[in-house]
Amino acid sequence: MKRDSRLSGVLHALLHMAEQDQPMTSDTLAQCMQTHPVVVRRTMGLLREAGLVASARGPSGGWRISADLAQVTLRQLHDLLGEPAVFAIGNRHEAPDCLVEQAVNAALDDAFTRAEALLLARFAEITLADLAADFARRHARVRHRERD
Repeated sequence: MKRDSRLSGVLHALLHMAEQDQPMTSDTLAQCMQTHPVVVRRTMGLLREAGLVASARGPSGGWRISADLAQVTLRQLHDLLGEPAVFAIGNRHEAPDCLVEQAVNAALDDAFTRAEALLLARFAEITLADLAADFARRHARVRHRERD
């Protein structure tokens, strides 16, 4: 079963960008995201159109965050990526003739709809600033352990 990891990859790249004092190239971001630079440019282009990142050409060019991390939510990024399916599971047949399967579909559809609504509501509560703060805490703990 193929998973859509674009949101995770975008979050990873944006957090790396937030830690940098200078723009990051598509090649560097591609290494972070473990993908091809063309995929990075296409994805960052979507974020640029939304005003979340900016780009500059030339030897000192690249991508940088242009939005306030506290204002960017996971839900916003999920929506920008085309609202990929939250769940990879689904009904066996979408319009079955079998009454049993209709009952199964109705129960599953209701559960999927409720679960997705809860997840997307939670995505709306989590900002890039929250993730950056969590990263900073984790990084500080690792550095503290390395000194001991």
